[in-house]
Amino acid sequence: MGIIAWALIGLLAGAIAKALMPGKDPGGCLVTMLIGICGGLLGGWLGKVIFGVHSIKGFFHLSTWIAAIVGSVIVLLLYRLFLGLRHREH
Repeated sequence: MGIIAWALIGLLAGAIAKALMPGKDPGGCLVTMLIGICGGLLGGWLGKVIFGVHSIKGFFHLSTWIAAIVGSVIVLLLYRLFLGLRHREH
């Protein structure tokens, strides 16, 4: 998949992750896309390590989207935990 496809999947997966985990997050579209891209990479890696499958098969495969969304939820959770800890220190 090309860079544009990864960015589009990242934007959509990050937006879906934010919809699944409502709450206020700093950052706009760019942060959402970065969370989604990192989440897609994490989801693909976890799918390979845990289930032994190549989960990133192509833009229109369901496994690609599931891996990206699950990974994005994990990255968003870590992002919120990190920001929460950072705000408590100040």
